[in-house]
Amino acid sequence: MEADQMGMHQYFQSLSDLETIHRAPGYFKFSEHSVAAHSFKVTQIAQFLGDVEAQSGQSVDWQRLYEKALNHDYTERFIGDIKTPVKYATPELRTMLASVEASLTENFIQNEIPTEFQSAYRRRLSEPKDETLEGQILSVADKIDLLYESFGEIEKGNPEGVYVDIYRESLQTISAFRQMASVQYFLKQILPELLAEKFTGQDHLRDITQTIIGQEHLNGANN
Repeated sequence: MEADQMGMHQYFQSLSDLETIHRAPGYFKFSEHSVAAHSFKVTQIAQFLGDVEAQSGQSVDWQRLYEKALNHDYTERFIGDIKTPVKYATPELRTMLASVEASLTENFIQNEIPTEFQSAYRRRLSEPKDETLEGQILSVADKIDLLYESFGEIEKGNPEGVYVDIYRESLQTISAFRQMASVQYFLKQILPELLAEKFTGQDHLRDITQTIIGQEHLNGANN
């Protein structure tokens, strides 16, 4: 291959960069989570949610789902993991960050991805959380992993109040998709098991959960 001819080497090499980008920067945490680990966990969660949707009669485009889940945070290689309150502080800031991210992504595709594969990577690295079933599954899977990351810190007794806020915001977003069979399964079957764990602040977290989703989903945690 000629020296100036593009190949996939730089892309493969850049995957390791995602292991060095830590989530929730600026807060004390007992367990660090990298963007690479998060992407893997979200893909596993999305896979299960897709199974639930398929069993409920929905038609799941598995290639689309896997591509969205695996690649949904790759562009954080360019701008890092920005704190959610900062990212969504104003619509103008969110629009500006999205524009910068899109520009850097296009530059990456044009300079590092061979021409014959560029359209595939434009699809994979475009905004993944759209109105498709797969985009909605990703939105839920992303917040489920964030909820578990925050729960892990709360369970360990992390004094940072931000993790309770993250738990609350994550559950609110998940609950907004409660028309989905997979979300109903999570709320009725999985979340009660999480809340049945013994940890300091358990009652407070249960109260927050009940306020958001209602008591009927928590009955399983009392069994």
